[in-house]
Amino acid sequence: MTKEELDFFKTLLTAQLSELLGLANNTISSLLDVLDNSPDPLDRATMESERSSMLRIRDRESKLIFKIIRTLERIEDGTFGICEICEEEIHIERLKARPVTSHCIECKTKMEVEERAYR
Repeated sequence: MTKEELDFFKTLLTAQLSELLGLANNTISSLLDVLDNSPDPLDRATMESERSSMLRIRDRESKLIFKIIRTLERIEDGTFGICEICEEEIHIERLKARPVTSHCIECKTKMEVEERAYR
């Protein structure tokens, strides 16, 4: 992989990480700021449902944050773009579609088939 391609992915992932961390900070602030003293049970239930949805979204984003950090570390240590299973180079098209991937499409497909068979 060329230095320009590595720089592209590093910039892309750093921007995504900053955006996700900003959203997480906003969520924490909004949860701390909101004091619901509404006497109406429906209003309280609606607010609780919205909070629950927001927290589920942020939980998924926290998993993505971890993957982005791990991917940035792989860029730094020179293992980015190399499949963790077969150690072959991951196609650039796959990396553009899913920059945090650590498996080539062939190995990922095999993993998914095995997962389905296990269930």
